[in-house]
Amino acid sequence: MRYPAAMIILGIETSCDDTAAAVVTDRGERRILANIVHTQLDEHSPYGGVVPEIAARAHLELLDPLIRRALEEAEIGFDALDGVAFTGGPGLIGGVIVGTMAAKAIALVHDLPLLAVNHLEGHALTARLTDDVAFPYLLLLVSGGHCQLLIVEGVGRYRRLGTTIDDAAGEAFDKSAKLLGLGYPGGPQIERAAAGGNATRFALPRPMKGRAGCDFSFSGLKTAVRLAVERLGGTGALTPQDVADLAAALQAAIAEAVVDRTSRAIDRFRSEHPAGRTLVVAGGVAANTALRQQLATLAAGAGLAFVAPPLGLCTDNAAMIAWAGLERLRLGLTDGLDFAPRPRWPLDPEAAQAIGAGVKA
Repeated sequence: MRYPAAMIILGIETSCDDTAAAVVTDRGERRILANIVHTQLDEHSPYGGVVPEIAARAHLELLDPLIRRALEEAEIGFDALDGVAFTGGPGLIGGVIVGTMAAKAIALVHDLPLLAVNHLEGHALTARLTDDVAFPYLLLLVSGGHCQLLIVEGVGRYRRLGTTIDDAAGEAFDKSAKLLGLGYPGGPQIERAAAGGNATRFALPRPMKGRAGCDFSFSGLKTAVRLAVERLGGTGALTPQDVADLAAALQAAIAEAVVDRTSRAIDRFRSEHPAGRTLVVAGGVAANTALRQQLATLAAGAGLAFVAPPLGLCTDNAAMIAWAGLERLRLGLTDGLDFAPRPRWPLDPEAAQAIGAGVKA
C-alpha cells in the first residue's frame, strides 16, 4: 500500500496518569497542530503517587472529549487523517487498554491505518519532530519509570547501552519528595526546593559513578535520603532549610551520576558511530534544568550537539506518539486490529534482561 507524501496523524497517549490527544503533520514542515494533555494530579496527589485503577477510570472518562478537542483545535475532521497512532505499551495496563480500544475504534470506523507506538519510542523520536535530528544519535531517556542510554539508529532500531538495575531517576525524585514532605510529582518539587539549598551539607552517594558500563542505580540513593531524614527526627521535624538542603543534595547526586554514565555511553557511541553528532535527552526528568545544563556541558566537551525537547514535550504527551506513528507509517509499519496491549515492551529486545530482578524494560 502506498501512503501520502505528507501526512496528518492523530496521536493518543494513556500509558500512565496523563490523558492526551494530539495531531501532527509533516505537510510543508513538521508541525504540531494540536497537543492537549490532561494531567491527573488532583486525582493522585492525595496518595503520593499514581493509583492505576483511578488512572484507568480517568482515561475512560476524559479521552473521547480530548480527541474531539484536538481535532477541533487542528481544524480538521477524521476524514483529513492519514492514520491513528496510540501508545500500545509499556505502561499501566488499564490505561493502555483504554487508549488501544479508542484507537482501534477510530481506525475501524474511518478506515485508517492503525499504528501501535512504544511509549519509549515516542520519547526517542521527539527530537526528530522538534529539531530534525539525523540518525544515528545517542539518547538518554530519563523518566519516572525508565532510565536508559540507547543508540538510536533508525525508526524501530534501538540498541541499549545501559539501563537501571533497580529504580529510575524519576522514582528517586518522587519517593524522596514524599520523604521531604513535598508534593507529587516529585521532580518539579525537588527542583524548586533545591533552588534555595546547600548541595554540600549532606553527603549523598553517587550511585555507580566510576564503574564500568553504562547502567544506573538509584535505590541506594533513596535509602540515603531516608536515613538522613530519620537522623533529623523524621519528616515532621524537618525545617524548610533542611528540606532545601536535602533537595539540593539529591538533585546534585542524581545529575552527577547521570552525567558519569552518559559520559561512558558517549565514548561507546563515538567509537561505534564516528559520524554520530548528537546527544539527545528525553523523558520527564529531562525537564530538570540543572541536569540539562550539565548534560549540555558534557556534550559540548565531547564535540556533540545537545538536543533537549521543549519542556512540554519532555513529559508524557500525545504529540510524540503521533510523530512516532507518522514515522512508522512512512515505512509501512502498521498494526492490525488484533494488536494486544503490552505492559512491558523493551525498545531493544536483544538487550540483556537479567541484570537484576528490578531491571526496567
